[in-house]
Amino acid sequence: MKFLVTGAAGFIGFYVSARLSDAGHDVIGLDNLNDYYDVNLKRSRLKKLSPHKNFSFVELDLADREGMAALFKAEKFDRVIHLAAQAGVRYSLENPFAYIDSNLVGMMAILEGCRHNDVQHLVYASSSSVYGMNTKMPFSTQDGVDHPVSLYAATKKSNELMAHSYSHLYDIPTTGLRFFTVYGPWGRPDMAPFLFTKAILNGDPIKVFNHGKMLRDFTFIDDIVEGVIRIQDVVPTRNQNQEMNNPSISKAPYRIFNIGNNEPIELMQFINAIENAAGKEAIKEYLPMQPGDVPATYADVTDLQKTVGFKPDTSIQDGMNKFVTWYKEFYL
Repeated sequence: MKFLVTGAAGFIGFYVSARLSDAGHDVIGLDNLNDYYDVNLKRSRLKKLSPHKNFSFVELDLADREGMAALFKAEKFDRVIHLAAQAGVRYSLENPFAYIDSNLVGMMAILEGCRHNDVQHLVYASSSSVYGMNTKMPFSTQDGVDHPVSLYAATKKSNELMAHSYSHLYDIPTTGLRFFTVYGPWGRPDMAPFLFTKAILNGDPIKVFNHGKMLRDFTFIDDIVEGVIRIQDVVPTRNQNQEMNNPSISKAPYRIFNIGNNEPIELMQFINAIENAAGKEAIKEYLPMQPGDVPATYADVTDLQKTVGFKPDTSIQDGMNKFVTWYKEFYL
């Protein structure tokens, strides 16, 4: 089949593009290569994709309506995996309009492209951040998510609502994936695994927010990608008999899944895994909770397991060993 993968120079998009290409699909990867973080890292990911003969790259901004419409019309994609977004909770406090342009206007361009070009299935990245102020654990897709604590989270919740309206109105099968704290080799430099590893290896202090009293469902990149690849083959269908008391399913061809490790760990345990992998102890600077952060994330992946027979299971120590090895090879 022919796939569009947006955010192909990004962390998850890079891996998904490689997996689909390896499986023999034609993949067009799209990215605007913005400077939210090191563009050289993005270009290095693309360089790793270049040997794949059935992968091609298009540099284009999602907010370019005419460009996006022309791309969809010319390529006639079978499926779309939409992973491009303005990421980061803290950055949304400084530059909110970047989230509107990328995450809302960009999603609109994707939905319109799917609508007018008979795309068989749209899979898009949501986020565990949509759970916001929810306190019931683990976070379930059957729970409401109406109290986001950051603009980033609000845009991801909006994406789910936009997708549902297009699934209902135009019969476009859509699946939203709520990712839980993704980490691994080639990961983003603004994420804790990267920041902590860099600081520990350099002998610099790390910022430990909420005095280390945080729980995170850290999910290794290979597990995330396995979930994406399996889910894109499960195309939602209409079900007029569907009970409407579960927000993750609908009478429209629409689904929502969590992809998380289903095993939250304390921040200090996570730091300890990096210390073990790096062979060096961290210098810790304890700080209060940051605006937009939540104290805990914990994924209920029952629906994912039932639907595709898979649940993430990479241990934090195994994952961090692989990350630190990559980091040393790439940066040192």
